[in-house]
Amino acid sequence: MKRETQNILLVLLGGALLKIAINGDYLRYVKPSQQPWIIAGGAVMVLLGVLAILRDLREKVSEHDGHHHPARSAWLLMVPVLAVFLVAPPALGADSVTRTEARAPQSAATQDAAAFPPLPAGDVVPLSMSAFVSRAGWDGNGTLNGRTISLSGFIVHSAEGTMLARMVISCCAADAYPVTTRLLGDVSGLASDSWVEVTGQAVPGTAKKDNSYTPDFTVATIHRIDTPKDPYEY
Repeated sequence: MKRETQNILLVLLGGALLKIAINGDYLRYVKPSQQPWIIAGGAVMVLLGVLAILRDLREKVSEHDGHHHPARSAWLLMVPVLAVFLVAPPALGADSVTRTEARAPQSAATQDAAAFPPLPAGDVVPLSMSAFVSRAGWDGNGTLNGRTISLSGFIVHSAEGTMLARMVISCCAADAYPVTTRLLGDVSGLASDSWVEVTGQAVPGTAKKDNSYTPDFTVATIHRIDTPKDPYEY
């Protein structure tokens, strides 16, 4: 690969990193705490690429490899970079859930009943999916029993029924795993990957190891919501 091509690719790749870090698309791949590192890495790559291009222009360096064929194949490396600029890959969704076994959040197995304080007062208590599944599977005090809970997530259709799911990541999308709850009630007409907010109650004793800690959830209300900018839980 010619040096000019290397420098241009370096600038484009750094620019792609800066783009997704600034417009928020990076949240589809990593935790929010990684943003400063992405910006720093992208800025360094752009700076190095620009400095190299200016140096070559100033010195009028011309490299020859002894052949007269242009290095067209090297430009194919720009395809994934341009893809990030034009069409950023979506966040993990229903397809990832069906291919990955759901489980309780990693911290739940080390918690005991004392780790789950009573839920706050109120007619409807909003919980993250991770907190809901942890309590459903490990809370021996039954703090969910009889309480109306609000959850948000995306729809997944599977052999077990219609699920509400969220993906949980520790560092990046590569280590993501799903937490799910099975929706009971009128949930027809909802497409996979559509985001909804539901209220209802957990069915006690339904989150077990043999069903991958997927509790049943009796739906009282359900309505569509926009896909959140940050679709993951941590």
